[in-house]
Amino acid sequence: MRFSSVIAALLLPAAAQAFAPSVRGQQQRSSSSALDATIAVIGASGLTAQECVYQALANGDSVVGLTRNPANCVIPAGSGGDKAGQSFDSDKLTLIAGDVTKAEDVAKVFAAGPIDGVVIALGGKTSDVGDTMLRDGTGNVVNAMKEAGVKRLSVVTSIGAGDSENQAPFFFKVLMWTAMKKIFEDKNRQEQLVQAQGTDLEWCIVRPGGLTVDAPTGVINVIEGEAGSIARAD
Repeated sequence: MRFSSVIAALLLPAAAQAFAPSVRGQQQRSSSSALDATIAVIGASGLTAQECVYQALANGDSVVGLTRNPANCVIPAGSGGDKAGQSFDSDKLTLIAGDVTKAEDVAKVFAAGPIDGVVIALGGKTSDVGDTMLRDGTGNVVNAMKEAGVKRLSVVTSIGAGDSENQAPFFFKVLMWTAMKKIFEDKNRQEQLVQAQGTDLEWCIVRPGGLTVDAPTGVINVIEGEAGSIARAD
């Protein structure tokens, strides 16, 4: 069995500052998630979130996904192989159509049943989703978690966010300062909210480098200095 580093973050016994390429070493994925749990995936139709959904289901966990368009939540290219692009067919998957910036939609996720951990893997162009979607949506999720008594949270942001700016390659920094300036401002606000309001949660911020749709390797390289790329499936 395989599970991604984002799902792995839910296994951490206490809050972590970040999972970013800032520590030397190599991590081999475990053979089991050891959760047998129900995982909420927020932004379930995104490419990284699809991997979380797919791998959690493959490990026998249940998933409750929130997405603006459930039809777009399909088997991912990286882990899905020949089934990539097909609809999920699992009685352990519940997809809820909703907007993460609306508290009432987020509440539906936690009303679906007991949730053991939450993955926030939101994305989209600011021209489509607004300048504060990440911060506002994450705030709604954190509030709903507290109301439901859910503790474990994994938040996918990006290399370059927060105090990892110097780990981003130069060409990516240029994008951060120009075309992607608004989305990185929102990512920074998102991280700040988790750090400020998540003091009673067990949280981990995951800052991947360049993401690909390649098949999973099972190995995650965590290094000091400039970030490289990683398959979404890892």
